[in-house]
Amino acid sequence: MKNTTVSRRWYNQSQAADYIGVTERTIRNYIARGQLKGHRVRGSRLIRLDVADLDALLRPIPTVGTMGGDAA
Repeated sequence: MKNTTVSRRWYNQSQAADYIGVTERTIRNYIARGQLKGHRVRGSRLIRLDVADLDALLRPIPTVGTMGGDAA
């Protein structure tokens, strides 16, 4: 059998904010509103965020070619 574990990459709040270009306060707000999943380190107040969850927050901006419109 193959070992198919997926390795996660974890960021703290400051690193996560830098990664997506927002403030740490925004990261905390995303967690509080349920838009981002934070993981608390057992026995401490430290919070870690999975980079895959941060990537999921970002979405591409539609361009004229993808909106079905005519490019003038």
